[in-house]
Amino acid sequence: MGSYSRRIIAAAALAVLTLPAAACTSDKPAPAASAAPAGSAGSDEKATGAQSKFFTQADYDAQMAMRRAQPTGSPDKPWEQSIDAQLVDTAAYQKPGPYHLCFSNAAVNNPWRQVGWKTMQAEVGLHKEIVRFTALDAEGKDDKQISDIAELQGKGCDVLIVSPNTTATLTPAVSGACPKVPVIVFDRGVQTDCPVTFIKPIGGYAFGAEAAEFLIDKVPSGGKILALRILPGVDVLETRWSAAKVAFDNSDREIVGVEFTDGDAAKTKSIVSDYIQRYGRIDGVWMDAGATAVAAVEAFEDAGQPVPPINGEDQQDFLQKWHDAKLTAIAPTYPTYQWRTPVIAALKILKGEQVPKVWNLPQPTITHANLATYLKPGMPPLHYALCGCEDLPGYPEKWGGTP
Repeated sequence: MGSYSRRIIAAAALAVLTLPAAACTSDKPAPAASAAPAGSAGSDEKATGAQSKFFTQADYDAQMAMRRAQPTGSPDKPWEQSIDAQLVDTAAYQKPGPYHLCFSNAAVNNPWRQVGWKTMQAEVGLHKEIVRFTALDAEGKDDKQISDIAELQGKGCDVLIVSPNTTATLTPAVSGACPKVPVIVFDRGVQTDCPVTFIKPIGGYAFGAEAAEFLIDKVPSGGKILALRILPGVDVLETRWSAAKVAFDNSDREIVGVEFTDGDAAKTKSIVSDYIQRYGRIDGVWMDAGATAVAAVEAFEDAGQPVPPINGEDQQDFLQKWHDAKLTAIAPTYPTYQWRTPVIAALKILKGEQVPKVWNLPQPTITHANLATYLKPGMPPLHYALCGCEDLPGYPEKWGGTP
């Protein structure tokens, strides 16, 4: 999740933090359409449209396997756990502290990214050896992030952390930085394997499949399902839809529409309302991200119809709506606790410790059985439950909550 998307929350423009010593995609080559046989994940075009150019069968298969794998590391610190880790030597980057970490952030223009950004800053504050943390916000603009990455290379960074705005466009900028500074990529991927580590939850395929399989189980044979996407061109969102398409194409449920919402609540509600009017009833709603799930639910309520099975995410407003309205729902997650991991990885690299080449973090799913565990009393509606921030200084107030 994760992460990733335009969810219509104002972005901060630039953040440069200097902390006193006492305070303180896959990364594979460019993917191509799969040549897998019909009926597999790379099946021919159907009502759901052509398979995404971001789809690769090997990555799909790997993530399907990781969904059932046990991560290594302490379950109390899932942001430090890993699945199927292939460790790489970082001795070449070892150097004494204190350290200056730099971060090129795609944006803080949605609630998920805002929660993650607060979590990352709090993690930085735990480490006295980090005496300077410089972060530039690209405001959701590829050209600005390309410029930001170039600018940060001239600031004496010991490590450069990058959360790319889009996958293909940011690849050259990341590739250009790798020979000059150890690079960590997280959240969204790039199409090069030059970063020291790529940090992510299991990934988009796992998210998309979890939600689609739930709907196939809950929606009767022949039922009508509406698929809502945010925007094209971001690897983690593309792979979410890729996996859902595989599941839907191998079922007898009817996908009546695949619509882009831009992550806008009003647009989401309007689209769902239009489909209700067009078809009389919709039997299920699949979403590649859950920030506007409540808006989709409200469209059914406004139409006087029962809310069909739906997926959201771990955003508090959806979890509360699910609880209060007794929805038939599921919430795959793209945990915001992943924002802690790049800081931890940076220190490991600078100390010459091994890190996973692809650092796959666990990716829990919220179900009816464990929903109560993730409802966080006193936290704001746009808070994400899997922030991993409960043990950080300033929680819950710094995340907008009340004690």
